Amino acid sequence: MVLVGQWFIRNSEMKTQVDTDFSDRYLLALADGMGGHNGGEVASSDVLQNLQYFFSDIPMGLDASHFNETIYDWLASINTILESKGLNEEKYSRMGTTLVALAYYGKRFFWMNCGDSRIYHYSSKKGLTQLSTDHSLNTLLGEPEHSNIVTNCIGGGCRSSFIDIVECTQAVTPGSQFLICSDGLSDMLSDEEISSLLADATIDATRLCLAAEHAGGHDNVSCILAKVE
Repeated sequence: MVLVGQWFIRNSEMKTQVDTDFSDRYLLALADGMGGHNGGEVASSDVLQNLQYFFSDIPMGLDASHFNETIYDWLASINTILESKGLNEEKYSRMGTTLVALAYYGKRFFWMNCGDSRIYHYSSKKGLTQLSTDHSLNTLLGEPEHSNIVTNCIGGGCRSSFIDIVECTQAVTPGSQFLICSDGLSDMLSDEEISSLLADATIDATRLCLAAEHAGGHDNVSCILAKVE
């Protein structure tokens, strides 16, 4: 499931433009659910809806340190919510989700990650860079191939969840792009293939998802492509 500002998107697509000169905050986020079809969908939906509400209510004026602390407070809260739902309804037991996001807050940009979904940065000068680190077994073991075994997530019985939060304001330059995607895309397309696609000025999120599906499409494919003008 995907969150673009105030819109929640699943099995659909949309395009929009955002002028940050007229807004003090904006959020792009993707959650890739785990725990069976029903549980995964519920977890990803609950997390994104809760995050959207929480983010819209964060007071302005926080420095980077206090912004991070506020997000960690939210993480503890949403973990409790998912765990409680699982205790009350067996079908939601141990459901969980990854989360990756790009947040604009108070004239600054932050990327956030919990799990093995990814955020990339692309520019014609520097090429493709994976900003996030996969919280997965292969990363823990130092192995290059993605294992699909997640070592950190929201919910899923993970009592020690953590979230990486990094300011990336300097990377937001005209012509650069941020790609937020599930492992359904990054498992199907190599970094070289993603970079080649992003080099095409006409590329959009739909074409990226289709490319992943044509490459095999072994998992659900979701992505957000943000282009800086």
